[in-house]
Amino acid sequence: MTRKKIFEKQLFSDEDGLRFATPWAVATYRAKRLKCSSLVDISCGIGGQTVYFARECDVVYAIEIEPAKIKLARKNCRLFGLDNVEFICGDALSEDVIGQIPTVDVVFSDPARAATEDKRDIYKLTPHIPDVLKAYSEKSNNFAFEVPPQLTPERIPFDCELEYLSLNGELNRLNLYFGNIKTCNRSAIALPGPIKLCGKGEHIEEIKITDTKEPGIYLYEPDPSIVKAELLPELMTELSGEVSIFRMDNKRLMLTSNILVDHPMMKNAYRMVFSAEFIPSTINSELKKQGYGKVLLRAEVDPVMYWDVRMELEKGLKGKRKAILFAREKEAYLCEKIL
Repeated sequence: MTRKKIFEKQLFSDEDGLRFATPWAVATYRAKRLKCSSLVDISCGIGGQTVYFARECDVVYAIEIEPAKIKLARKNCRLFGLDNVEFICGDALSEDVIGQIPTVDVVFSDPARAATEDKRDIYKLTPHIPDVLKAYSEKSNNFAFEVPPQLTPERIPFDCELEYLSLNGELNRLNLYFGNIKTCNRSAIALPGPIKLCGKGEHIEEIKITDTKEPGIYLYEPDPSIVKAELLPELMTELSGEVSIFRMDNKRLMLTSNILVDHPMMKNAYRMVFSAEFIPSTINSELKKQGYGKVLLRAEVDPVMYWDVRMELEKGLKGKRKAILFAREKEAYLCEKIL
């Protein structure tokens, strides 16, 4: 299911403009991070990010190759009452366009990419990151790029900060920062906070990761930005060794502890109620005894069998409590969400 994007105002858009436009919470955060006197916004599209840059910067140079999108971006800037954006229609790498750009504080680029790919490739973005760095090297030392968040750190061959960003607990963006706006090698941002966690760089080997095959009383889902940025060691260090990693299944890496811990980078927290062999009828009997009425299935189950399993788990349940079922191999863990 595709989540509906939320915008501060209803933007003027063409058929695909809103699909690629930046949600307002993300646009606001990124504009504040890149706040400066002058900024170039390459591939501005309908201006979903441009308007927030213009709120924070004295002047914004917005470049877009499609005339129709430039018109929409102008209308959206007027919608927000902004008049400090200079629009340039053309190829951002052409001498004509580059010649219209003075020395600026920051160059931001949101390269075009295929709507879907079997595997995201950073070299399939247009314009290419190395080309932008070279073309605008005399305009600024500070560059920021938005790239697909599916890219893992080892697939990004640049000396920059990799900032994985989540919105309301879902992975949303990956920003790359070059120059003086780089603050560390890898970082995770959870919005709407914002809550930030930076990598420890060369000291990462000093951090020990503890795995366990048996969960404790509490289970936690770390924010996806933490997992994608590979910052679990740093998170566990902040938790002072109170938690261990519990690899639930191929999709779910969780943390667990016997003492309740609270951290803003925890997406969800659960209390273990009981565990049992994953036999729906047996679990159903125990759920009845404990007064449950619904079961949320969070386990790897054949999609064809999902509703049959769900119906058997909930058969005859009349209580008001809701259980969340996780599973590891043949063992089921019934939990209640607490945070």
